[in-house]
Amino acid sequence: EQHYLFYALFALCLTGLLGITITGDAFNIFVFLEISSLSSYVLIALGRDRRALVASYQYLVMGTIGATFIVIGIGLLYLMTGTLNLADMASRLAQVGETRPVLAALAFLTVGISLKLALFPLHQWLPNAYTYAPSAVSAFLAGTATKVSVYVLIRFYYSVFGESLVFQKLPLPQIMLLLSLAAMFAASAVAIFQHDLKRLFAYSSVAQIGYITLGLSFDSVTGLTASIVHLFNHAVTKGALFLLIGGAVAVVGGATLSRLSGLARVMPLTSFGIVLGGLSLIGVPGTAGFVSKWYLTLAALEKGQWWLAIAIVSSSLLAVAYVWRFVEVAYFRAPLGDPAARREAPLALLVPAWVLVVATIYFGLETSVTVGSAANAAAMLLGSGK
Repeated sequence: EQHYLFYALFALCLTGLLGITITGDAFNIFVFLEISSLSSYVLIALGRDRRALVASYQYLVMGTIGATFIVIGIGLLYLMTGTLNLADMASRLAQVGETRPVLAALAFLTVGISLKLALFPLHQWLPNAYTYAPSAVSAFLAGTATKVSVYVLIRFYYSVFGESLVFQKLPLPQIMLLLSLAAMFAASAVAIFQHDLKRLFAYSSVAQIGYITLGLSFDSVTGLTASIVHLFNHAVTKGALFLLIGGAVAVVGGATLSRLSGLARVMPLTSFGIVLGGLSLIGVPGTAGFVSKWYLTLAALEKGQWWLAIAIVSSSLLAVAYVWRFVEVAYFRAPLGDPAARREAPLALLVPAWVLVVATIYFGLETSVTVGSAANAAAMLLGSGK
């Protein structure tokens, strides 16, 4: 009888995220960010495990710090420009130049938004939030919340501060490069040792965010194209994975690897979907994840940084290791209990999950929409930035 509250919060969170993407006012970005954040805190706390409350509170504390940093940054920009309209702000900042309040605003906004998008090492809230939230919430947040935060970062960097200030006059690209590499390797390595499949893919999300910010650090059309494409590709892939895991949890009662033993024999569609999603995270050709990593590698080679191209491939091998953990458990171990008593996931979970799985394959083969749109956006942003 309390379900209506869940749907109200779900709609409120979605409204906040949509508001962030359409508003042209800096303070409204903060307001919509808070609307989506406050509702997501409650959505995470709705998980059946009591640890969901701890995860929600942890996210509340870190999210509040991030929001405070963001509003301080917006306040400093208002102080220097006298406007909250993003277009007016950009034109007036060009006249103000590299004054200390502008640089301080950039620093506050970078750290605050990085907390919201879970950039390593500001990601501490994410693994628990994704693990203990209801699976529908995990899928929703993985596909939208962090991606919208990346969008806000890109919007401030290129449309407000300008590409020359952020990427050419400050050491931000180098800092972002180091943090991205740390995320790609450290988070993937931690994922390998997880015993809960939701937690494993939560750490995988931290690593995948590292790929998105790595593209930004290149300060090139190809690198920015890779970041924007991966925003979409990772959202589709991770949404599918968490929905499929939700189906498994509904049937088996948990997402620990021991409970998922022999899952492929009793839930073949669910298991195969998780494997396909895992292949996209690895970056296997024919999946959406491959397209993102291909453009990241191209961006690295454009800059003459061969070692970075090798790093991208090496971090993908770590993804092979954690995806293999599920394959081994699901396909090479005997099912617990009576296999005949088990069944496939409910259609209400299976159908939307497989729509996303098919999209993961489709957008890995047909890239004109995703890469075309991303390349146009990247060219426009870098043109306006200069």
